[in-house]
Amino acid sequence: MLSLKEPKGTRDWFPEELNIRRAIFSAWRRVCRRYGFEEYLSPLVESADVYRAKSGEDVGGKELLSFQDLGGRELAIRPEMTPSVTRMVSKIYHSAAKPIKYFSIANFMRNERPQRGRNREFWQLNCDIFGSDSRRADLEVMQLALDLVLEFKPPKNSFSLALNSRNLLNQMLSLAGADKLSEESKMIVVRTLDKWQKIKKEEILIRLKETGLKSVGIEIIKKFMDSSSLADLAEKIPSLKDSLGFAELDEVLIKLKQLGYQDFVEFNPAIIRGFDYYSGIVFEMFDKHPANNRAMFGGGRYNGLAEIFGEKNFPAVGFAPGDETFRLFLESWNILPTVNCFDKLYFLPLLDKELDRETLVLADLLRREGKNVFMGLDVQKMSKALDFADKKNVDMVIIFAQAEKEKGEYKIKNMATGEEIIKKFII
Repeated sequence: MLSLKEPKGTRDWFPEELNIRRAIFSAWRRVCRRYGFEEYLSPLVESADVYRAKSGEDVGGKELLSFQDLGGRELAIRPEMTPSVTRMVSKIYHSAAKPIKYFSIANFMRNERPQRGRNREFWQLNCDIFGSDSRRADLEVMQLALDLVLEFKPPKNSFSLALNSRNLLNQMLSLAGADKLSEESKMIVVRTLDKWQKIKKEEILIRLKETGLKSVGIEIIKKFMDSSSLADLAEKIPSLKDSLGFAELDEVLIKLKQLGYQDFVEFNPAIIRGFDYYSGIVFEMFDKHPANNRAMFGGGRYNGLAEIFGEKNFPAVGFAPGDETFRLFLESWNILPTVNCFDKLYFLPLLDKELDRETLVLADLLRREGKNVFMGLDVQKMSKALDFADKKNVDMVIIFAQAEKEKGEYKIKNMATGEEIIKKFII
């Protein structure tokens, strides 16, 4: 006998839940369009090599769900959107007006261990700007990310945007002697630092030593990772103050504060982002609820991704909120949108089998007027019809029995107030 349970790591969305998700997605679309972004969509599958090239050891490796098509090609269900949209933009980049501002809302799959806020199948908003190296592009993407959260009117001190820079990180790693390591060892260092707040410090130090870094270099890394602000970092490692990464972070932080986001933004050296394609400012949005203290989503600049498609690289910056962590944020702070399938739902019961034809005509008339009509399919007594309407959260009940037919009318009963309105109906 087949199981009624959905596959592990996936969820059935009954109408009530789907309405909540649609309300979230609608708000995402509203904010993206406010910034002039256009919506696109890519295929559900891509060549598996697309993700192995730049998506990191987890997303592009053990979490990748791949298969062979009928032609023997190895495909993968998309675990993220960035490689796909980069492939799409590479087709039109040279002829398109720039900057290109794109967004999508799509579902994805990763073969990972399901846990709170993380399913194998998930939905995600992806927002990207292509064709601009300006820091204003980074700034706009972060403004958009902040406004997506603020659209739901969260309480004070409920979230924060933490920033770092891959350029700053690379400069620090150079000071620490990582440039003398192989590319593979240097990448291990970066991926280890990405887990700075997730695994024990003793284990991190062991991993760093195993790459061949010397003690003096590891000490520089510790100073960097323990910095509480850019000012603190400049005091601990003065030579970093003149670096490109420091300058870009300082400029963006100042502008975000000037725009009124001062209560939400901060420098955090532990924001590394595990994907291999990031090349500039990176950031993560954090939920600060005590019961749900975690990163909601993140993003950053990735100028070097087009090369995997044999194209000349072009500037790109973006981010991607997932539906599960975003929903948990809204739920934790009691700001989850309450929505209904319909603006207003009318229930038209069949109160008399002799009125079958007239009831069908009335339903058709009301629908042509633009009303959402849920029609009863079997004969019901009025009391049963009203009980059903209560359970279904119907707004209005249409009353049409023999008495109404004889008078050439029908009644509309407001289920919230009990008020009844009489309308003419002659057939």
